[in-house]
Amino acid sequence: MNLYTQLENRAKIQPSLKAIEWENGTLSYSQFVKLAKNIGSALTGRFKLEKGDKVALVMENTYIFLPILFGIWKAGLVAVPINAKLHKKELSWIFTNSDTKLIFCSKDKASDIDSDCPVIVNFSKEFRKLTEYGNSYKIDTDLSDSAWIFYTSGTTGKPKGAELTHRNLFIMSLAYFADVGMVSEIDTRLHAAPMTHGSGIYSLPFVMKGAKNFICQSNFEPDEIFQQIKSRINTSFFAAPSMVKRLSSHPSASSDLSGLKTLEFGGAPMYLTDTRKALEVFGGSLYQLYGQGEAPMTITNITKKMYLDTKKPYYDSLLTSAGVARTGCSIAIVGSNWQQLSIGEVGEIVTKSDCVMKGYYKNNNATKETLRDGWLLTGDLGSIDKNGILTIKDRSKDMIISGGMNVYPREVEDILLLHQDVNEVAVVGLWDKEWGELIVAVVVLNKENSSIERELDKLCLQNLARFKRPKAYFFKNHLPKNNYGKILKTNLREEFKKETY
Repeated sequence: MNLYTQLENRAKIQPSLKAIEWENGTLSYSQFVKLAKNIGSALTGRFKLEKGDKVALVMENTYIFLPILFGIWKAGLVAVPINAKLHKKELSWIFTNSDTKLIFCSKDKASDIDSDCPVIVNFSKEFRKLTEYGNSYKIDTDLSDSAWIFYTSGTTGKPKGAELTHRNLFIMSLAYFADVGMVSEIDTRLHAAPMTHGSGIYSLPFVMKGAKNFICQSNFEPDEIFQQIKSRINTSFFAAPSMVKRLSSHPSASSDLSGLKTLEFGGAPMYLTDTRKALEVFGGSLYQLYGQGEAPMTITNITKKMYLDTKKPYYDSLLTSAGVARTGCSIAIVGSNWQQLSIGEVGEIVTKSDCVMKGYYKNNNATKETLRDGWLLTGDLGSIDKNGILTIKDRSKDMIISGGMNVYPREVEDILLLHQDVNEVAVVGLWDKEWGELIVAVVVLNKENSSIERELDKLCLQNLARFKRPKAYFFKNHLPKNNYGKILKTNLREEFKKETY
């Protein structure tokens, strides 16, 4: 039994219902499972792959992603979905590190594949042979088998491969039903973000319940998303905070959004001003999650109901938090000696659940550093209040220690973003022989403002302790980000480290 079995069972119940849709076509559940079965059998029979072998997927969003994924699981293999935007050298490193035995890729990515493994280009003659493979092989599988190796974004050093089991993803799906909402065959999962990441993982609850997965043609274009919302009912999709910000300010944000059921967001901080704007636009559809590749999508959340309950005395604090523990999850705050800290104290966030990864693939040292007695050390700093609400301060590596005082960049960024001329900001610490680190802000403006530094200083002094105020401001046209949209603060520290004040 594994996740492929769930698809097989669903196809028996509702073979003719639509499973996958895209602009020019559809696949029913019977067609979906047949494709997955043929692909999986070909991987076993034609390519002689053995249970536990790794198969990489390098492709932009396409309807064939899901049949390939479930075909891999049908054969008892492990999927290694990789961000298609990565450089060819980054791809090669992951192929080698993951012991990839075969690669599926899109035509556009074929020239970036440098590997001795067999490479199957989507919709090629070789690919069609797989989808028409007649022989069938039965592989004994179990929920404890590895299913997906998720490579971290690698903002520092080489990425690590979080090894997720079928049980991890199955429990994640059950937590979706418990916390986000139930799903039925009338629901649609819209894939506007990369399916090799969170969007693809959240296809699983929808397949398990016989709902539709619609594959967008574009790379997160608001016009297409709003058009799909207008033409459907019970539409749900996942977005990064930067994407939510784009949607909230789009002209179509004021149109009829009754077709939207759930807009989940996560993966990076959502600043208070952006959250308030998103609530104005999306209201009861907004759902925030906090998770990591090591605990996929499932650590804490702010549910739709929590967002709507504006009369709670702690509501303002909730809006700047990561919410409460997900169903089936435990969270705690620990100090440097692994001691559990009291309410309100800041330390490292740890979590324990059946969603926590098996470990980092071929990286025992990193696994030992990150997993302790079933608890996952997230690398994030935060605190838990008396209501059980988790507030994330920052990544532990991003915390600034200036003059012996801890400063969390997130709280300074929240204040700077209150200025109407600030579009984006990143606060970092630069080495200083006197203070240890100096606080500086790197700012992207909406428009030119000759007095912006003075105005930002005043804003900080009105809202923060004086020692938290940036000692310098630098201005750029855009902030450096990795392929998952996370700001590369390491790059900023390197860029400005020689500046004088």
